[in-house]
Amino acid sequence: MRSSTRNLAAAASFGAFVALATVAFMPHGRAAGSQDGDAATPPMMDHVMPGQGQMPDMMQHHQQMMGTRGDHAAHMAGAGTTPTLPGQDAFGAIQEIVRMLDADPKTDWSKVNLEALRQHLIDMNDVTLKADVAAKPIDDGVEITVTGNGRTVQAIQRMVPAHAQEVDQTHLNGWSAKTAPLPNGVLLTVTSSDPREVQHIRGLGFIGILASGAHHQLHHFAMAKGEFTHAH
Repeated sequence: MRSSTRNLAAAASFGAFVALATVAFMPHGRAAGSQDGDAATPPMMDHVMPGQGQMPDMMQHHQQMMGTRGDHAAHMAGAGTTPTLPGQDAFGAIQEIVRMLDADPKTDWSKVNLEALRQHLIDMNDVTLKADVAAKPIDDGVEITVTGNGRTVQAIQRMVPAHAQEVDQTHLNGWSAKTAPLPNGVLLTVTSSDPREVQHIRGLGFIGILASGAHHQLHHFAMAKGEFTHAH
């Protein structure tokens, strides 16, 4: 008898708890429904069985997101705020050449060689960022040892002698330039008979000397068109 009494008391307590919880939750459910404009909207606590209604809702949400992004992109384009940076410098250099080739009705696409330009840009990256450089002043100029490892050695031996030859042939700033091969790179010597240019040469150093002159871009365009076979 006492056991039955205790069971009835426990059941009554549980029922009261459920009733209180339901009463506490109902205003929140109605508020949510009224905000959505539908007073009959069921509370968010309602459970959806796996596989029932979830996938269509996710697909609809994804489509809405994609539509929003498309509208945003169209708005940006209309406002003149479309991104312009290519995100990678070598990619941007090639992209610029491609635009020039596309804009030129005389482009002979049977000769175009963008892969040669890409390989050259890899050389430029290796020489610029991976080469080891040691410079020392000499009479009338500077002597620079440029060395590296692996592919960088080949890049140095392709680019640096070619640039020195360009400097000599064009008499850039009145400089004289020459190279001598090393097992793992090149020895570059740049001099001038003008004391002011001697200071200029020493101040520029290896990478400044390599970047001097405006022939690089012209060579890149000629290389892409298949009109320039030199590896520089």
